[in-house]
Amino acid sequence: MIVFLDFEASSLSKHSYPIEIAWVFEDGRSRSLLIAPEPNWTDWSETAEGIHGISREKLADQGVPVSLVVHEMMATLSDHDLYASSPSWDGKWLSVLLRAGGVPRHSLRVRKSDDLFVEVALMLIEDRNVRGVDAAALVAKVIARSEPARPAHRALQDAALELERLRLVREAIESLAIAQART
Repeated sequence: MIVFLDFEASSLSKHSYPIEIAWVFEDGRSRSLLIAPEPNWTDWSETAEGIHGISREKLADQGVPVSLVVHEMMATLSDHDLYASSPSWDGKWLSVLLRAGGVPRHSLRVRKSDDLFVEVALMLIEDRNVRGVDAAALVAKVIARSEPARPAHRALQDAALELERLRLVREAIESLAIAQART
């Protein structure tokens, strides 16, 4: 099953670490966890905190230990196709988290959501025999139109946005198929 994954992090520096993870399954099931930093995770950006609104104090009070987060991820996500809007960043934080939890960093891998959206669009275009549609351009329009005026910068909302974009891509192709069938 398709699962969208997102992280919030301590910063965007080379030494950053994940502080929140969320995933949303294609069927709508979701999970969000704050992550208690490991003792050697010391990087912190006040600017990043201002964007996501997660303080060090909140992580200390509500964060789940890395080992428990990784155990749940492996049990829940291992047999699914994982996607993220920014796999270079999300993949980095996924690797940091997995390694800290004692799991090889490539035990879970993420692909780019946009690539999935184009694949789905191409499949639906062919299945529904839709003519004259550039799948990549259609996906780019869906992404642009669905971009929130004020991004949440929280993992669950960002992962849910990717699921919504998948729905919008499917809906756009279906609308085109219906319109072309009428002509």
